[in-house]
Amino acid sequence: MNHFHQIAALLERYGLDAMLLTGEANRFYASGFHSAGTDGVALVTRKKAYYFTDSRYTEAAGRCVQGAEIREVGPGRGYAVLLTEALGEQKVCRLGFEEAYMTVLEHERYRKALPCELVPATELLQQLRTVKDAEELDAMVAAQRIAEKALDVILEEIRPGVTEKEIAARLQYLMLHFGAENMSFDPIVVSGPNGSLPHGVPGERAIQRGEFVTMDFGCIYHGYCSDMTRTVAVGFATEEMQKVYQTVLSAQQAGIAAARAGVTGRDVDAAARAVIAAAGYGAYFGHSFGHGVGVEIHESPNASPSNEQPLPAGAVISAEPGIYLPGKLGVRIEDVILLTETGCRNLTKAPKELLIL
Repeated sequence: MNHFHQIAALLERYGLDAMLLTGEANRFYASGFHSAGTDGVALVTRKKAYYFTDSRYTEAAGRCVQGAEIREVGPGRGYAVLLTEALGEQKVCRLGFEEAYMTVLEHERYRKALPCELVPATELLQQLRTVKDAEELDAMVAAQRIAEKALDVILEEIRPGVTEKEIAARLQYLMLHFGAENMSFDPIVVSGPNGSLPHGVPGERAIQRGEFVTMDFGCIYHGYCSDMTRTVAVGFATEEMQKVYQTVLSAQQAGIAAARAGVTGRDVDAAARAVIAAAGYGAYFGHSFGHGVGVEIHESPNASPSNEQPLPAGAVISAEPGIYLPGKLGVRIEDVILLTETGCRNLTKAPKELLIL
């Protein structure tokens, strides 16, 4: 799976002769080949694509990358030298680059070394990556099913005395066991009063009866992320716990009902936020309703109060409202949804009614 052709097809619209991809995520999106950090560069011109890497990755890239010429960097022939040769071959004058990913230092080096104009063009890749194709969706659904298998197992293991860190470690092991390539992010597992920390770090705190455990986790499959959150009660749930949980669930359902292509991210967020505010918890929902998911765990578009742009068909976003009562408890419920012209398709199958273990 690669997107060289799609990138090349947009170059003329953006007034570019070629696109330089140095960022890890966009490099993978273009080539379908993953190499860490700065260990690779892709160049997409109107007629030809190139993939540059070093000897550690050349053989692996040769097996994976299709539709591009692979060239190997080496002593005295670094990325700038190989790029200069390719740019000359293709007569490139205007070269797009990823201003949202490239460091100032990298930009200065390329600006001085390359015989062409560097043009900010992150938007080109953002436009493509926002809308998922069938292969991308298949990978994301597979990643989601792996995470759900891990959830099924971990629910049998959560009991008083087990620590947050133990649950987080088991989730990672289980997702790898069921076929994940890696984690989408470090799992968040928080319990009791720690639940009011939306991005709390799992610690040595032992789970106790009568409190919530919130688990936010996901994995990578064929380069694409899953993301989900489930909050469960251990032993019993107080009246307040039940009220907070049902409010969050109702808010999520309202946001999902409002989500469709053409609606702004702000309006989707507002549908969920209104439910939480009406229940008296408006001050305790500080983050947005959702974010884009794909090659990266956070990408465009967002369903947030600041996004006044219409959401496109084919985008995948999270649906994750929450209520966080400082030092007391927290609840978040998260699915991922695919936006369509008529509504949305929920890619998450795990049940989300209040579960008391």
